[in-house]
Amino acid sequence: MENSIKGEQIIQDLLPRKFKTSGRIWVGILVAICLVGVYAYYRQLRYGLVVTNMRDYVSWGIYISNFVFFVAISLVGSLITAVFRLAGVKWGAPLTRIAEMIAVGAIIFASVIIIVDMGSPERFYNLFLYGRIQSPIIWDVIVITTYFFISLLLLYYPLLPDIKILLRFKEKSGPGLHKFYSFLGSFWKGSHKQYLLSKKAINALCVAIIPVAFTIHTVTSWLFATTYRPGWDSTNFGAYFIAGAFLVGAGSVVVAMYIFRTWYHLEKYITPDHFDKMGRVLVLLCLLYLYFNVNEFLTPFFKMKESEAGYLNDLFSGSFALTFWFAILTGIILPIIILLFKSGRKPLPMFIVGIMVVVGAWFKRYLIVTPTLLHPFMPMHDVPQMYKHYFPSWEEWAISMASLAGTMLIITILCRIFPIIPIQETLDEHHETVK
Repeated sequence: MENSIKGEQIIQDLLPRKFKTSGRIWVGILVAICLVGVYAYYRQLRYGLVVTNMRDYVSWGIYISNFVFFVAISLVGSLITAVFRLAGVKWGAPLTRIAEMIAVGAIIFASVIIIVDMGSPERFYNLFLYGRIQSPIIWDVIVITTYFFISLLLLYYPLLPDIKILLRFKEKSGPGLHKFYSFLGSFWKGSHKQYLLSKKAINALCVAIIPVAFTIHTVTSWLFATTYRPGWDSTNFGAYFIAGAFLVGAGSVVVAMYIFRTWYHLEKYITPDHFDKMGRVLVLLCLLYLYFNVNEFLTPFFKMKESEAGYLNDLFSGSFALTFWFAILTGIILPIIILLFKSGRKPLPMFIVGIMVVVGAWFKRYLIVTPTLLHPFMPMHDVPQMYKHYFPSWEEWAISMASLAGTMLIITILCRIFPIIPIQETLDEHHETVK
């Protein structure tokens, strides 16, 4: 009887909850930001890319910075879900659903922001009619599409046992959501055979998504590395991008862990021990990314070729120096110092570190794109002064903020519809502990 009571208590604790007033305000803010972004995009479609501050030299600006950022965050799906499941890491079970939701939201807006960056999005179909397989852009389209569908399946399959539980609580979910759950889980009976098939399918997806995730970040890095520009002409870019993606992905999970834990009072399920373990993972990733940053800049700095000198000087001590050192200190150095101490791996410090890592990562992506474009191999001559500088217009900021808000809105909606922590997995773990 005690076990059943505890089991029912777990279910009640982890069932999705309706938005309260604060939740509705949060959704309203996100929707408002998205609507401002839609209006800015309408202006961009009507008047063209001239409403942005991108010109002949800086043809990739904040949009492509956001694209690289979203692609990086999406790696969290394979980091937490696939690696933890395949390695049999039991303590990671409460974090897998959070990671899957972040991955789905991020990869959706990674795709959207690419379309926004196109001056004529109505010509998107030409990519499929006249695309060349020799182009890294086509490779990126293929792997992003593949990654998106695998991420969706990796979110859906582990949900099936939970949907069967959710169908028992029609009065809590309401008739609309109950019909939606019935549609999603109509074929799931919860038989032993289905559990075995589901487990095999999840393992197969976990195996498949890891090389696809590595490929998506490697191919994205090739979009830069195959373009002959100072700062991009590097064979280190693939590993550099992957290391950075693992770091920002883990940082975003830590932020989400703290928010969901606090907002939904999940202290019994997301414990200080989870933060401590994620802190150890995070500090390792920070050290790895620091190594690749040193490797990325030390070699060209040692050679100091004329074509790279202007770019490096601008980055380390010129007009981009403040942003560069802010990104390095905030996103890598300070997190390492904080996380080396046990007190720094407690929930609140970890939340602050997670925000630092995510913010630093966004500025780092901006620095990968913009300074290089302002330092072409052929010096700028006889061009308007505005071509020599770049700062995003309000339309670019509005669209970029809308893409970030849209990602958070998707995650918010998913956590309203589905359990944030897998219910059936938690129940199974509880029964094993009791035995």
